[in-house]
Amino acid sequence: MRSSPTAEKRPVTLTQHGDTRVDDYYWLREREKPEVISYLEAENAYAETTLAPFSELQDILFEEMKSRIKQDDQSAPYRRGDAFYYVRYEEGNEYPIYARKKGSLDAPEEIMLDVNELAGDADYFAVSNFSVSPDGKTAVYGVDTAGRRFYNLYFMDIESGELLSDTVEGTTSNLAWANDNRTILYGKQHPQTLRSYQVFRHTLGDDEDSLVYEEPDEKNYLYLSKSLSGAFFYLTSSQTVSTEVRYLSADSPQDEAKVFLAREQDHEYSVTDGADRFYITTNDGAKNFKLMQAPLDNTSKDAWTEVVGQRENALLDDLDVFKDYLVLTIVENGLTQMEVIERASGETRRVAFDEEVYTAYANRNAEYDTGQLRYTYESLTTPDSTYDYDMASEAHNLIKEATVIGDFDRTNYQTERRFTTARDGTQVPVSIVYRRGMQKNGKNPLLQYAYGSYGSSSYPYFSASRLSLLDRGFIYVIAHIRGGSEMGREWYFDGRQLNKKNTFTDFIDVSKFLIDEGYTSPEHLYAYGRSAGGLLMGAIVNMAPELYKGVHAAVPFVDVVTSMLDEDIPLTSGEWDEWGDPHEKEFYDYILSYSPYDNVAKQDYPHILVTTGLHDSQVQYWEPTKWVAKLREYKTDDNMLVLKTDMTAGHGGTTGRFRRLEETALYYSFFVGIEGG
Repeated sequence: MRSSPTAEKRPVTLTQHGDTRVDDYYWLREREKPEVISYLEAENAYAETTLAPFSELQDILFEEMKSRIKQDDQSAPYRRGDAFYYVRYEEGNEYPIYARKKGSLDAPEEIMLDVNELAGDADYFAVSNFSVSPDGKTAVYGVDTAGRRFYNLYFMDIESGELLSDTVEGTTSNLAWANDNRTILYGKQHPQTLRSYQVFRHTLGDDEDSLVYEEPDEKNYLYLSKSLSGAFFYLTSSQTVSTEVRYLSADSPQDEAKVFLAREQDHEYSVTDGADRFYITTNDGAKNFKLMQAPLDNTSKDAWTEVVGQRENALLDDLDVFKDYLVLTIVENGLTQMEVIERASGETRRVAFDEEVYTAYANRNAEYDTGQLRYTYESLTTPDSTYDYDMASEAHNLIKEATVIGDFDRTNYQTERRFTTARDGTQVPVSIVYRRGMQKNGKNPLLQYAYGSYGSSSYPYFSASRLSLLDRGFIYVIAHIRGGSEMGREWYFDGRQLNKKNTFTDFIDVSKFLIDEGYTSPEHLYAYGRSAGGLLMGAIVNMAPELYKGVHAAVPFVDVVTSMLDEDIPLTSGEWDEWGDPHEKEFYDYILSYSPYDNVAKQDYPHILVTTGLHDSQVQYWEPTKWVAKLREYKTDDNMLVLKTDMTAGHGGTTGRFRRLEETALYYSFFVGIEGG
């Protein structure tokens, strides 16, 4: 077998708060140097050789997963104005076709954009936010060919299919049309830090775009939205625990944006409208948020009145406003719920769902004056399903259930909802799925997943690809650990900053629970996490390597101290609210105590697969690269340690619906191959 690459040690001394660290692999940050590229290529060659025994299995898994995809598929059409819009795929093609039918679904199809024609044979090609003007005549879309999430905007006349002369370069994917059908507002990010911090307006035919607002605070990100009513744009400046919103009439996009309510420390709020009033979701005196309303001519707190008060056991997570109804998305006991409120009477009803473990969310609601709520429902055993819910009669109408080609039968699979007790007594929810007939004998291979950061909850969703694991006897588990918001906002605060280690110990405690309950054993337990979940993987293999047989860390954020001290690299200053600012000694010491790169030890580690992208804009490629180099130096076992770098992709991996399966097939084959399947 090819010997593993050895990165040259070039010590760099890093000192902070009187503490000195020596980073032997700091030089791997210099992407423009040929020696760095050569090292990454050597790691890729080693990965190919090391994983060669699994290559046939990988091919089998890929073809198996691909065979479940309905290749000539189409999304559920949604109505906006006089047309029905949808996305469809053609057999053998990687990319979507954006299309519509005017008047009725029986009308002739009008193809607006075929991404396959645009992409050609490009290694990476992402189209973002294809958006049609309110009058349905013009479309705008963004294109990224590098994976860094900088998009060039193009405009087209839909009827003729011709591109207009207007182009805008280097934007985010964040944009919205004004009601004049000629103006868009769009976001831009800082070219070096990648912080989204500006919103501009572009009017068709004009050579110069004008700045609407620039967010000066380097810890804040700026996001643009437009209400479903079509009345206002909202420019939201946010940190992790502080928000400031500006609003601007969508009928008068040249006007100045007004401050809705000045930012206050620890005050998070969001704003939308019901045409005749504003609705505010706020945590002011409400840890789990409450819903307020305000008149259009007075946005001060004194003018706010309560619509829905806060609940101690449920987080108000989202709000959709229709002409006659409000729809609240609630997170309660780790599951999503939806409640419909009739605006005139205040009558409230909860949307009913049947399964014990599921997720549901409002999706693709494009009309304000409607009594139909479009929502998506899925579970660990129920494919992604689109429903229309009649908000008056409470009737559910299934519009489309994702097709799983082959012999899929949901009754062959069993789900469970369990709670385990963490070491500090906290009850942690766990979602479990497996093929019926599973015996709790400790011999089952089990893949445990979690994220646990930014308040982002991990909901039980369906995956046709996952069937390839379940049908081979794997159990799949989602650990709803602290750092998300599954159990309310406090669940998030208990897993951030100086409480971050709860995220890691929760995951480990779930693993011990699964072992103690006979679901699996350390000889059969595998773990997977991505991005901040990759940090989780780095932490658990340092803290409890003996529990895991194999681990996949995808685009892992593992060099936490060094990255959080470096304001010159992307996305650092805005992350201090999440992790803490290590320029302060208390945070420095705490982050240093768990940062995976800084805590690599001379010990046995499980089999580890690490994947990254050379052009990753969120977690720079050098973090996993340095981590693997240090692991090679320190680890005392003979287990596999593999680094695979996609030289053409970024944080989200490759593009194309089939190409994306290749990464899944890679790490599935890693787990199944180690298991001996």
